[in-house]
Amino acid sequence: ADSICIKDMAGLLAPYDAYTLVKSLKKSVKPPIHLHSHFTSGMSPMSILKAVEAGLDIVDTCLSPYAYRTSHAALEPLVMSLLGTNRDTGFDINQLAGINEVLEKQVMPKYKHLLDDSKMSIIDINVLLHQTPGGMLSNLVNQLREMNALDKIDRVYKELPRVRKELGQIPLVTPTSQIVGTQTVNNVLFDDENERYKMITDQVKDLCYGLYGKTPVPIDPAVQQKALRGYKRGETPTNQRPAELLEPALEQAKSEIGGLAKDLDDLLLFSLYPVTGKKFLQWKYGIETPPDGVRALSLDEAKTRIEAAKKTLAGNPPEKKPKAAPKSENLRSFNVYVDQELFEVEVEETTDFSVAGPVPQAVRSNPPHIASTRPQTTSLQPKPNHAASQAVSTSEGQIVLEAPMPGMIVRFSKQVGDTVKQGEPLVILEAMKMENTLNSPASGTIREIFFDVGDAVAKDDQILLIDTQAS
Repeated sequence: ADSICIKDMAGLLAPYDAYTLVKSLKKSVKPPIHLHSHFTSGMSPMSILKAVEAGLDIVDTCLSPYAYRTSHAALEPLVMSLLGTNRDTGFDINQLAGINEVLEKQVMPKYKHLLDDSKMSIIDINVLLHQTPGGMLSNLVNQLREMNALDKIDRVYKELPRVRKELGQIPLVTPTSQIVGTQTVNNVLFDDENERYKMITDQVKDLCYGLYGKTPVPIDPAVQQKALRGYKRGETPTNQRPAELLEPALEQAKSEIGGLAKDLDDLLLFSLYPVTGKKFLQWKYGIETPPDGVRALSLDEAKTRIEAAKKTLAGNPPEKKPKAAPKSENLRSFNVYVDQELFEVEVEETTDFSVAGPVPQAVRSNPPHIASTRPQTTSLQPKPNHAASQAVSTSEGQIVLEAPMPGMIVRFSKQVGDTVKQGEPLVILEAMKMENTLNSPASGTIREIFFDVGDAVAKDDQILLIDTQAS
């Protein structure tokens, strides 16, 4: 081994335990000892200092603008703490201060909107109870925010240890931390008092089959049986080495991507991420124009947004831009805040309108595979201001499959004109970095598909229409 790394993803390592562990390792092994500890619980700076006393060779830190919260401890205090000792880092605090000034003024404003401001404290002592790693914790917050369900974060923390235990106490480190985290979110959002694991990700199914190897303790038999019901590789878990079950795929990927992959890096990117990787390569080589949503903000744009938000929060909203052309007298303006960013939205009131033929208009029902009937001619009325209201009239013979969460269409198992049976897989939706199989809510014939592979969908978007009278 070139080095031995103690990886403390959730900041659970206590200072005196760190001292004992590093001291024992230094007596027993020759490779350098490396500590990777997240700040989440607030203990990592103390644990790092005690580990240094015990002879630690390498430690992971961050420059202060990127440090703390679920990240690492800051570099600068450690540099000053060891100044003049036999473990002096040799860093120049003046140069570090200059770097920080550049980051704070020229870089960080562009990313300020990503900062987790769901609570006042920068530490989370509850991590000592739910033991969620730092990177996983920030992912959970972002996932719930995308689902408009951030208020359920406490329920997620309670459910997470239970899911981890049922899935064999797998280590909470990439990628298994994401597998456990996403399944936990699914359970909180979609389960009810009558059934748990109503929406199981494909990666949990792979885990239960054995594609991630043997878990530290056996997987809960009931969960494993449910996950493997109808699983493509079989319903009996394997004891084989997982790599023996994988077919060579690089040559196939090369033939699929063709000349779009200019080098091995491009080919590997497509192999790992067939949908998003291909889309990125199309942006990279100018075949498609990247949407504004994936473009980085300029510093000026970021500062304008921040100042606008400050003025509005202070009760002095920024002046509205002059309109380019006269608009309807029914037009109304609203200020909308998304993660502390201000957006001005104009909405035009209408009385009634009709749309001929099926349209992808969101209709809510019960997750995980949401279905509702819809007519060929739909009359849309203004919606009352409550979520339970449905603005689409219904008729017999047609059912839509809706997205239970925001995500991206990875692939369709069926196409327009195909006959489907109730419960048959129709769509693979990538959400929260995991793949979710959406099954058919009824038997019939697919009449229309409203999205393409690679398209992003919002929660409750109608993905496809099934004609049940054609079954």
